[in-house]
Amino acid sequence: MGPLDGLLVADFSRILAGPYATMLLADLGADVIKVEGPGGDDTRTWMPPTRDGVSTYYLGINRNKRSIALDLRDPEDLAAARELAARADVFIENFKPGGLARFGLDYATVSAGNEGVVYASISGFGSGAGAALPGYDLMVQAISGLMSLTGDPHGSPYRAGISVFDVMAGMHASIGILSALHHRSATGRGQHVEVNLLSSALSGLVNHSSGYVAGGTVPFRMGNAHPSLFPYEPLPTADGELIVIAGNDGQFRKLCAVLGVEHLLDDPRFGRNQDRTANREALRPLLVEALAAKGKDEWFAELIAAGVPCAPINTIDGGVAFAESLGLDPVVESGAVPGVRNPIRFSATPARYELPPPGLDEHGEEIRQWLKS
Repeated sequence: MGPLDGLLVADFSRILAGPYATMLLADLGADVIKVEGPGGDDTRTWMPPTRDGVSTYYLGINRNKRSIALDLRDPEDLAAARELAARADVFIENFKPGGLARFGLDYATVSAGNEGVVYASISGFGSGAGAALPGYDLMVQAISGLMSLTGDPHGSPYRAGISVFDVMAGMHASIGILSALHHRSATGRGQHVEVNLLSSALSGLVNHSSGYVAGGTVPFRMGNAHPSLFPYEPLPTADGELIVIAGNDGQFRKLCAVLGVEHLLDDPRFGRNQDRTANREALRPLLVEALAAKGKDEWFAELIAAGVPCAPINTIDGGVAFAESLGLDPVVESGAVPGVRNPIRFSATPARYELPPPGLDEHGEEIRQWLKS
């Protein structure tokens, strides 16, 4: 039995942030009913790549759910949607703010008939002055400042390789939902949980947003370099680049010992992290010269053995293979569909992988009959 067993989630969300949040809840035992319009979740059509003709984008965020297709403009379907909302412990949606009010599925209406409901809304820019703005992750990467920090310092800004703020907002929504459920267990009352991508982005920019709001410093693009640590970037070896990190002075001493450049420790320019950071342009070529003696895999083995953080730069297949080599079992199957394991481990209530991502309206008939009972 998962830790959220017995929890009913009415999932009116689509695309990424909401479905990712509800998949996390579903993995942990919640009964998630995915409500889709007649055309289905947009990600069903986001391809390639595909598996057996189904978008892997959709497959990656929708396991352990049941699907019902409802046209909210149809009176019978709308009645089913309202009945589901009345029974739900959690209602989650990412329509434009206020978009469900015309169907009587907004928080005020749903909570009037379901006092204990935890109603979660995910938007791009909040329900105030930003309510009309479309909530696409790429827009938020641009507006938040992330793209100004990503890419070559002499080139163009770049987006992150994933929709990072959609995923982050989905996780924040899950945290908010679970927190509100804890409050409900003490008071019997639900509440409205609101998450927006821009706020998730500014929180997730951590040291960079803090550097501005607390220190008055606007960070700038530095490629793979770190503004406050050195080394903390890829450095070339005899046969390719290796991420090399000295997160503190002790790790730098170990790095110098393995590379055979202990004399650098006597140089006042490199003794402390703040000195190395200030003098990175002088230190980098000295480290690169030493690293040229061996290949990246050999250095990786030696440096890790000595307690120096470092890493090869893998493609996704290499990342999965490395996790497998560590016994993390990253790939699981729900039905016959492989996916990535839920990252949370429980000693007593493990995550489940029972239902494959559903076909559109796959469970519609059984859910309709249950709602009428």
